[in-house]
Amino acid sequence: MRVRITLACTECKQRNYNTMKEKKLHPERMENKKYCPFCKKHTNHKETK
Repeated sequence: MRVRITLACTECKQRNYNTMKEKKLHPERMENKKYCPFCKKHTNHKETK
């Protein structure tokens, strides 16, 4: 089952991205390196609740 998740910047805590993931295959929290328009640089983004 695919679920919708929100990714938040680890530096400024802004929620910037929405994406989908397969909960059964990847039960752990996702972390990607993406561009944050508030920090104006690439930072790590973690999955939020």
